[in-house]
Amino acid sequence: MKHSLRCAHPAARAAAVAVALTLTGCSSPEIDVPADFGQPLMIPPLAESHVDASGTRIFDLTARGGTTEFTAAGATETMGYNGTFLGPTLRAARGEKVAVNVTNSLAEATSVHWHGMHLPAAMDGGPHQEVAPGATWRPEWIIDQPAATLWYHPHPHGRTEEQVYRGLAGMFILDDPDTASSGLPGTYGVDDIPLIVQDKQFTADGQWSLKNDGNEIGVLGSTTMVNGSIGAVQQVTTEQVRLRLLNGSTARIYNFGFANDRPFQVVATDGGLLQAPLERRNIQLSPGERAEIVLSLAPGEETMLRSSKPDLGAVAASFAFGGEDSFDLLKLQAAPVLQPSAKISPRLATFAPDEEAASVTRSFTLAGREINGRKMDMDRIDQTVALGATEIWEVRSRNSFPHNFHIHDVQFQILSIDGAEPPEHLAGRKDTVYLSPRKTYRLIMSFEDYADPDVPFMYHCHLLLHEDEGMMGQFTVTDPAADAGVSKPGPDHDRGHAGHRH
Repeated sequence: MKHSLRCAHPAARAAAVAVALTLTGCSSPEIDVPADFGQPLMIPPLAESHVDASGTRIFDLTARGGTTEFTAAGATETMGYNGTFLGPTLRAARGEKVAVNVTNSLAEATSVHWHGMHLPAAMDGGPHQEVAPGATWRPEWIIDQPAATLWYHPHPHGRTEEQVYRGLAGMFILDDPDTASSGLPGTYGVDDIPLIVQDKQFTADGQWSLKNDGNEIGVLGSTTMVNGSIGAVQQVTTEQVRLRLLNGSTARIYNFGFANDRPFQVVATDGGLLQAPLERRNIQLSPGERAEIVLSLAPGEETMLRSSKPDLGAVAASFAFGGEDSFDLLKLQAAPVLQPSAKISPRLATFAPDEEAASVTRSFTLAGREINGRKMDMDRIDQTVALGATEIWEVRSRNSFPHNFHIHDVQFQILSIDGAEPPEHLAGRKDTVYLSPRKTYRLIMSFEDYADPDVPFMYHCHLLLHEDEGMMGQFTVTDPAADAGVSKPGPDHDRGHAGHRH
């Protein structure tokens, strides 16, 4: 007998979740770990681009459907950019002006959101910038943020989960000349490896199922893949390898580490480099979060990238949300002779939050599928922010099941978690954070460069079922000087022009 709590009042649902899970037998499926990790890891190609006469670097992305063979059960219906599954890695440098011709060859509307990117609201690719079937959208902006591992994915209102699950996702790597001398491995596909980690649930005939059996966070798959590869191995030819980890799943939370609990260096989180390399033995990422880590290997050595039991905090019945799952993901196999790697700089980046500069504090409570007691309304602006303002957002989850929190346009820093300083691996620049239940996260951020009184940015839970079912709000950034009739152009006057469709 199937039970659902989705229509219940949020407080009643939270109180009853453990009982309901017991009644339904709901739990995460047993992970099907491959017997042999021998398939070469697929590395997404770098996207082709060209620079036009105006100096703009132009990319082309086409969202399309197709089939992809993952298992012997047969071809799986999938979606991809410039292919049938996932998309190429876009790469650009700080200071470059970029444009992307986004063509929709699907039979349904879509959009492309540049997750983690600082850019005008009209270029953000959220639910207000949907691209109709057969249409092309061309956003343009200037890259003006530090080196970072970002990603792109659909964001159509109410349909994000399925389109991401079917395969629409890719990385967007930013380079910064100011940190090019960091000593970090940097040859794409050789010692600098993108890893898009996802879980899928296959049916008997080889198709993917989004059936979640009433699980509050959505579907948890029994098959895990990296860059679309199942049971993959990556050959390592250098003493150190940089792994760009992206949790590209719709609901699952991963706790990344290596066999035998071996240490590695965390060098970056969502928004870019940490101030200094940080030795860790695990790094936990909820959907949408990223981390860059550097691993050292000896000649001929093998190790396994794996996910151990994540720390979900005070959730009820954590087993139902993957809290008891441990599994292997990717074998790393070092060559008999390794090329030497540069020494990583002990100082990677300089930044610090200025809490005294904050002029506004806002509170956000997540419960059920609502933020501050309201579901997403495309016609309602929930918050209005002043251009140039530094603000503190206090975010809290009231539920006994997982949520996280993502903010468009800005990178934030975590000032405190329930009054305590954040752990070192959460002290960098971020755009997405896991919310341990009933703890208050104080986030500080500045809203710079771009103002648009009509087109909003989003903030939302990045567990995609929650986002689709209404756990999202909208904010606009307005320019008080412009409203007062004072001329105040941005740092580059052409940054804010609207993308267009043709």
